[in-house]
Amino acid sequence: MDKPFYSGSTETRAEFATVRPTPRDRLKSADLHSRRHFQGLIASVPFWPLAAKARAAPGRELLITRSGAVADDSTVNTRFIQSAIDQLAAMGGGTVVVPKGVFVSGALFFKPKVHLRLTEGAVLKCSTDLSNFPAQRTRIEGHFMDNFTPAFINAKNCDGFQLTGDGTLDGAGMPIWELFWKNLSENKGFTNTGMPRARLALIEGSKDIRIEGITFKDSQFWNCHLYKNDGVLVHNVHFHVPDNYKQAPSTDGIDIDSSRNVTVDGCVFSVTDDCIACKGSKGPRAMEDKDSPAVEHIRVRNCTFKRGGGVLTCGSEATVVRDVIAEDCRITGGVRIATLKLRPDTPQHYEDITFRNITSEGPSSGIINMAPWSQYFDLQGMEPPKSTVKGLNFVGIKGSFTSFGTIKPNPGQTDISNVLLKDFDVTIKNDTLNTSGVTNLKLENVIVNGKPYSG
Repeated sequence: MDKPFYSGSTETRAEFATVRPTPRDRLKSADLHSRRHFQGLIASVPFWPLAAKARAAPGRELLITRSGAVADDSTVNTRFIQSAIDQLAAMGGGTVVVPKGVFVSGALFFKPKVHLRLTEGAVLKCSTDLSNFPAQRTRIEGHFMDNFTPAFINAKNCDGFQLTGDGTLDGAGMPIWELFWKNLSENKGFTNTGMPRARLALIEGSKDIRIEGITFKDSQFWNCHLYKNDGVLVHNVHFHVPDNYKQAPSTDGIDIDSSRNVTVDGCVFSVTDDCIACKGSKGPRAMEDKDSPAVEHIRVRNCTFKRGGGVLTCGSEATVVRDVIAEDCRITGGVRIATLKLRPDTPQHYEDITFRNITSEGPSSGIINMAPWSQYFDLQGMEPPKSTVKGLNFVGIKGSFTSFGTIKPNPGQTDISNVLLKDFDVTIKNDTLNTSGVTNLKLENVIVNGKPYSG
């Protein structure tokens, strides 16, 4: 029996219709499928180990227009889209498909074996009425809040979840950003979570995730939050805010929170906060936090960084981060390579973090900033904790930078050792590398402004 083809273009019934292709159609389809399959196999070689583990999406698809969704850039379609998700879940799984057009919605909650695909020209857009995002318990900034805004796309305990296509997730962030800055200017006690604002995606507690092809645009808060997952591929995804907007608050591209085995490949970042941030817990008891396992086995490659705080940041809530490689990437705008924040109130362990074959083609802000970070901290009456950084490597760094940067500990708290700078060929406006408290700092074949550099 032929598989059902789901479409809202000609059918008038709410049920799924069956279309039987002609023999000629089948031959054409088979030839096209064969060529695409071969090209796909070649392109996907680097991802075979992860793809072998991933669960295939069920063939069943359901257009959101079949559930009543309207593409008029104003109707709030939350209940129609959620109905499509629930309907597929009841049938054993499938893919919710967003066709061409602008569909506004509030928070959506995916279920196991149900996926999301945005076709070319499809825009799934956040409502700016945050009553469409009812506050609930959610993970944010290294802990759980009982009453904060859920994400736009929420997938919890959804092994094999796939978020794919050529369309756009649009956070409609501009009015939210403006309100944030207004609240901050009027209230000195205003915090980063002091008002409702939605992340574009929160995927948590899941294995073998694939996010591919789509664009994350104008997020109100973080773009893609990955919490406590094992096995994630983010491939050929774009993250951006308007080039002419000076500072969209907390618009991190990807936040890798307490997750492992994450690959970010072929992505483009143009945001105004961290491009990729490794996050965990915070505070003097962070190592005891069982909700925040280590961030480990992270690979970033073949990405382009146009705008943002850093290629990769060990963020303001990072605890244990180890076995991280960012390689074969290029910087085309003001983006620092590495930012490692050292919190005075949190025991942190950063180990085996490598930046390899990174080329700056534009006015990058700098190479490294590893220094005390005290924007937010609370020792809770306890003694300052000890932290360690070891095995930090920069190899094959090329291009133009505004500054070399800083490597300094929290005095009396941080042990920094085994830092390698190797095979540099760079021009740097401020070529001083500010260091202190570093054991076993090695420079090998480091050429700065055309001359060997000894530090």
